Amino acid sequence: MGNLSFVLGIIGNVISILLFASPIFSFVSRKTFWGVIKKKSTGDYKGEPYITTLLSTSLWTLYGIINPDGLLVMTVNGAGAILQLIYVILFLVYAPKDTKVKAAKLVGVVNVGVLGTVTAVTLFAVHKNTRLTFVGILCTALTIGMYASPLSAMSTVVKTKSVEYMPFSLSLFLFLNAGVWSAYAVLVKDIYIGVPNAVGLFLGSAQLILYVIYKNKPVSTNPSEAIEEEEEEEGGSAHPARRGIEMNSSLGNV
Repeated sequence: MGNLSFVLGIIGNVISILLFASPIFSFVSRKTFWGVIKKKSTGDYKGEPYITTLLSTSLWTLYGIINPDGLLVMTVNGAGAILQLIYVILFLVYAPKDTKVKAAKLVGVVNVGVLGTVTAVTLFAVHKNTRLTFVGILCTALTIGMYASPLSAMSTVVKTKSVEYMPFSLSLFLFLNAGVWSAYAVLVKDIYIGVPNAVGLFLGSAQLILYVIYKNKPVSTNPSEAIEEEEEEEGGSAHPARRGIEMNSSLGNV
């Protein structure tokens, strides 16, 4: 069992890091940060998914550090935190001034304030025997919320009868990632890893089912026009489906 859980953990590390790196490589996500650097503009990118994922990966790294059996959790999320930090820095460098100020404030609150407070409370205020439970509950709640974020993209698929804004490769990687970590959690008997990934496995399955249903359906509404109209109604902000995909591509943590 120990050897099998270690193998699954290694596989999970590889898949998760590929997901974390999806804003760099186009084989998982169509949008990459190379375009941001080339154009020197963040375009319709939103900083919130990367800022939130930086918090999540940092908390999971802390969970791995205080967990005697958390080496593989620490390594994958440590790598993820480094990548997310790079994305956040690039976003702050190339975002328009107003967006940059708002994002910087959010980084200060979330990645400095919240993370710093949780770390301090964990190390200095929470009893050693309950530290793992305290951090595990926080990690579980945050990860479930992040796994639920792609629901907006799934809703757009149903409304437009088009899978344009739900790339198959990304949905498949999310399904595999959640499946591997769910199996790992069962073997090591870790409820905090198991619960959010069971939710992710269910939602990943739902995305793949939607893809099969709608991939060859005639489109009754032009998805691009529909999304452009909704973006105009939202004052030019990125459509929720786009934000869902961006959050999707950040979901590599366990």
